[in-house]
Amino acid sequence: MDYTLALDPGFGSAIGRGIGAIALYAVVGLVLMVFGFYAIDWTTPGKLSALVRNGAPNAVIVTASGLVSMALIIVVAIYSSAGKLDEGLLSSLIYGLLGIIVQVAAVRLLEWVTRLDIGSLIESDRFAPASVVVASAHVALGLVVAVAIV
Repeated sequence: MDYTLALDPGFGSAIGRGIGAIALYAVVGLVLMVFGFYAIDWTTPGKLSALVRNGAPNAVIVTASGLVSMALIIVVAIYSSAGKLDEGLLSSLIYGLLGIIVQVAAVRLLEWVTRLDIGSLIESDRFAPASVVVASAHVALGLVVAVAIV
């Protein structure tokens, strides 16, 4: 018996398009994640990047939740694009930027409503349970924005 492996003639170009799409979405996602980090850093009292580098537990929790939330929004924007690369990239960028704005505004609102001093919270060297509330707000808003995309 002779078994020959035969690939569809368009297989190579499909793989090439897929690799290109992955690279482009990765760039958009990375840009949004970096922008999101700096938006949180800029609007949060204290130098968030230094606090994360130094291992301040509450700063790490708040930052990580913000990045996870951002990723949720980007993933759903990509998924909802239904294979249309140009629309997917554009919607990921638009929804990602909207997600950043919503997250920053919501955390400021949470700070005002709960009277939390986010600056002191994230600068503390000791774990503060209130950081989980802030982190939960980030993730919850990321889910809300992500589901609104669909």
